Amino acid sequence: MDVFVFKLILLLSVVIFVFDKKIQYFATLILQLTVSVISCWWAVSAFGADYAASPVPFMEFFGHPVTLEIDRLSAFFIFVINFTMLTGILYAKGYLKPYLEKKNRIEFALHFFCFLWLQISMLLVCMVKDGLAFLFVWELMSLSSFFLVIFDSEKVDAIKAGIKYLIQMHIGFVFILIAFLVAFLNTHSPFGFEGLSAYFANNSPFLLFLLFFVGFGIKAGFIPLHTWLPHAHPAAPSHVSGVMSGVMIKIGIYGILRVLTYIHSDLLLIGVFILVMSLISGILGVVMAIAQHDIKKLLAYHSIENIGIIGIGIGVGTIGIALELPVVAALGYAGGILHILNHSLFKSLLFYSAGSVYQQTHTRNIEQLGGLIKKMPKSALFFLLGSLAICGLPPFNGFISEFLIYSGMFRGLADGSLNADILMLAGFLGLVLIGGLAVFCFTKVFSIVFLGTARSDRTVNATEVSSGMLFPKILIGILILAIGFLPGLFMAPLNEIVMLFTGTYSIPENIDSVFTNISIVSIGFVALVAILWMLRKQQQQKCGKEPGVTWGCGYTGANPAIHQYTATSYANNLNDYSNQIMNIHSKKVVYEEDEIFPTDKEFSTHSTDVFEDNLVSKPTNKILFWLEKMAVFQTGRLQHYLLYALIFLLLVFLLTISNVI
Repeated sequence: MDVFVFKLILLLSVVIFVFDKKIQYFATLILQLTVSVISCWWAVSAFGADYAASPVPFMEFFGHPVTLEIDRLSAFFIFVINFTMLTGILYAKGYLKPYLEKKNRIEFALHFFCFLWLQISMLLVCMVKDGLAFLFVWELMSLSSFFLVIFDSEKVDAIKAGIKYLIQMHIGFVFILIAFLVAFLNTHSPFGFEGLSAYFANNSPFLLFLLFFVGFGIKAGFIPLHTWLPHAHPAAPSHVSGVMSGVMIKIGIYGILRVLTYIHSDLLLIGVFILVMSLISGILGVVMAIAQHDIKKLLAYHSIENIGIIGIGIGVGTIGIALELPVVAALGYAGGILHILNHSLFKSLLFYSAGSVYQQTHTRNIEQLGGLIKKMPKSALFFLLGSLAICGLPPFNGFISEFLIYSGMFRGLADGSLNADILMLAGFLGLVLIGGLAVFCFTKVFSIVFLGTARSDRTVNATEVSSGMLFPKILIGILILAIGFLPGLFMAPLNEIVMLFTGTYSIPENIDSVFTNISIVSIGFVALVAILWMLRKQQQQKCGKEPGVTWGCGYTGANPAIHQYTATSYANNLNDYSNQIMNIHSKKVVYEEDEIFPTDKEFSTHSTDVFEDNLVSKPTNKILFWLEKMAVFQTGRLQHYLLYALIFLLLVFLLTISNVI
């Protein structure tokens, strides 16, 4: 019955195009809620004690039967997908309100239709094992998200970002297809995930895993496969950015994890590879984020950083299995998998908060903002909550997942060999560096955007957003705090997922007592802060308060845009050491020798992606150069085109009689 209702929703989704703009939203919300309830019910069943993942007939695809199969890994991703998509559609109602006058009914219908099908396609990706069906729903996920990215289709940058995204998704698709074909042609086992067991049992898995890693890694955003991500996230509407960063890029992680469930040899090589790629992604991702002035582009690079953190956990776990270090394996996988959930929470919260800022100020340039905490205090609070969580600071959820990864690496240092010590030490130092730079970056963005005074007139008319746009942030905030304060509640289901990879290795039982102590300390810390705040408030009530401008050290003619830290100056020290990575270009101020009374000057900096410049832009420009050279043959004259055909036929004739072809 559930499967029938699920299929019925797929058919009913087209009715969105029939409704008026104001009804389309509620129709989409109802359909999404129904899909979420059904799929979450299946996911809950997967965590039952006597549950055995068995295929359920779903439909026939070109005469080929397709079944749904949900294990605990699929169930975990189903929960993450549904919660993030729910907060996205709730936030979209208020965010899209200004577009009601700009977009027509069909444009809105297409947007909501694609939003619904993005959720459906991601769910199906996690539930199908057949290769043909998997590739179909994978492509459906890419197409639906492409149309979401280009919602602002009147903007050239949005179209360019969408096309860049779609092209790179198809490149990833080709790598996944090739990997499935290699396994199929070598074993003649079923085409898809089920055929991987036979291949990995008789062949070295690394090269095939590498193909899968490139295909899924493009979706996930590992460096240097990430070049679509810093363009697509800023171009998309903020509720789409939150969903894409919060959960869609994690489907690439799902693919990597799913492949790992079939591999039982060469795990040390694979684990080291994942760890190295993740360290590169995490460190370079946060470094490039620091250089950004576009708040959404900055958050996009932090998605790359957190994909790196997830990968570090997976890499540590895989190395732990290879070196027979049970605790290292369990804690590494536990931290990596939990960080998938944690990142979906605080990153969607940050994108929604950034979207609120953009809606009120109509700019994403943090250099033009400032002082918004006075006008948007609730949005500032939620952005601060997301910032503290993404930095891995206690008592928030990011700290818990990183604590598990750190714990695994510490146990590796204590119980492992010299090789294990070197690998764990590299992972430990890399994660420490990532965390420190993340704190540096978010002190920059929060202080420049919300503290101080306004740097331009962009913030003049800013007000707090509607309660409808705040409600999904509250839901996310509750989960962030729940995981941070009560992590022990999440360890039992997390352990069941971890054991899909580690076999009999489970999360150590003493972790519960550790988390109990962490909860007590966290609650005590919050209570202490609350007491100090109440005492301060009581003390301030005894003396009169008079609001006024920020003290300017006796100088009242200060220009806020000049006499405050800018995003550029804040990050300047780091720029001196890592400009080769940040790739910062500046528009310098030049004074002429005879310019006694200088005219107004403007200084600005911008950063470009060094990987995109060298791996994408330069090769593409060379191809375009030669294509432009070849355009000389496109004369527009029929006689020339007939001549080309005649020359081709003559060439074929000569090659044939000379036995070349």
